Amino acid sequence: MNIKNVMVIGAGQMGSGIAQVCAQAGFHVYLNDLKEEFVQKGMGVITKNLTRSVEKGRMSEEDKAAAINRLKVSTDIYDAKEVDLVIEAAVENMDIKTKIFAQLDDITPEHTILASNTSSLPITEIAAATKRPKQVIGMHFMNPVPVMKLVEIIRGLATTDEVYQAIEDMTKSLKKVPVEVEDFPGFVSNRILMPMINEAIYTLYEGVASKEAIDEVMKLGMNHPMGPLTLADFIGLDTCLYIMETLHEGFGDDKYRPCPLLRKYVKAGWLGKKTGRGFYSYE
Repeated sequence: MNIKNVMVIGAGQMGSGIAQVCAQAGFHVYLNDLKEEFVQKGMGVITKNLTRSVEKGRMSEEDKAAAINRLKVSTDIYDAKEVDLVIEAAVENMDIKTKIFAQLDDITPEHTILASNTSSLPITEIAAATKRPKQVIGMHFMNPVPVMKLVEIIRGLATTDEVYQAIEDMTKSLKKVPVEVEDFPGFVSNRILMPMINEAIYTLYEGVASKEAIDEVMKLGMNHPMGPLTLADFIGLDTCLYIMETLHEGFGDDKYRPCPLLRKYVKAGWLGKKTGRGFYSYE
């Protein structure tokens, strides 16, 4: 299975990062989103990242230009009629994802693989929105995509070995490390990470320590690069809540119950760094 042309749906932080690494690896990439302003913002982030790499001597000006030339902006999902692989990096919502996959199923050629960058939602359920569940797979990149090496590759119930192998090979060509994961809520990364973050929020909620102290314990005591409350702010508290709800619903186990303080912050619109306020203030 030869992958040459790729569409990335969603030009936000994750989507623009995925498009960047694909273009750097020699793939021709459509960066697609609903509005021109979204794709232009994504292209701006990519250009800034590549410029920084040139300044630091990690790549040449020629390689930067070549990568940018392999990128096309798109606001029309019908551009997917020319691609071998679609990587969906839209908002973490099952209804939105299944609608996108049903559309792609109609638009893309028969051989096209449909991948989702979902961080917690079942690949099997996403695949059921298509007539090609054998060609649907999860590719969960880590944030920030250009820096982080891991990609969790998640098989749906029907995903074939051939499709899995094609995506594993492609992941290696991006200079990433693929890890095979079965289709369970939260996969491996968020099944372990999110309950840790949720427990840190409970620790704050119950008055055990201040937010600064909780983060300091995990940084200095466990050698984490940042504390769990800071990390939650960077991920987005709405995303953390959504993943905890997915785990809670998927396993039916109260150990995954989201902390009431997390719910309160999300209802207040304090979503972390992206809104200027979460557990910390970024204004």
